[in-house]
Amino acid sequence: MAEFRIETDRLILRAWRAGDVDPLMQTLNTPTVTRWLDGPKARDHYVALHQRMAQGQARDGHCFWIVERKADGALLGLCGLRRAGHAGTPVRGMMELGWRLGEAYWGQGYAKEAAQAAIDWCRVHRPEEARIIAYTVPGNQPSWGLMIGLGMVRRPELDFDHPAFPVGHILCRHIVYALDRTA
Repeated sequence: MAEFRIETDRLILRAWRAGDVDPLMQTLNTPTVTRWLDGPKARDHYVALHQRMAQGQARDGHCFWIVERKADGALLGLCGLRRAGHAGTPVRGMMELGWRLGEAYWGQGYAKEAAQAAIDWCRVHRPEEARIIAYTVPGNQPSWGLMIGLGMVRRPELDFDHPAFPVGHILCRHIVYALDRTA
């Protein structure tokens, strides 16, 4: 079977490969990139992420895919779709759009291009999905700004406290945006 692949004008979104952990960690595991994600993590975090994403791709046909730049093959980060899995939250089980790119690739439209490709893929290959959601913490303006740029609408009734953080922690409260399929 051919490897999963989505192409845009400048990017390739693809399934994870065994050799992706270290380059991805090098790109994403910085204080700046992980500011809203509870800081840099040990390598085992990225190994586990790789395993979860590979399992999701095999089981569901989608995950947060690896994002590469076509021009030079640079690994920019990840972007894609998964089922939101936070038990006890209003978003559990919803189709979640997510992205994370290395800071060297910010401000160049790559995140929007990759996210739009993931949305387009979902609309074709998962037509039963009436809603795609994305979430972040209120302080992460670039992230929710991208959600708005993608046409997503703020859905405060879906906001939730992330179970990994105590109430009042700067990373506890999450705000949700949604893109609903129009008839």
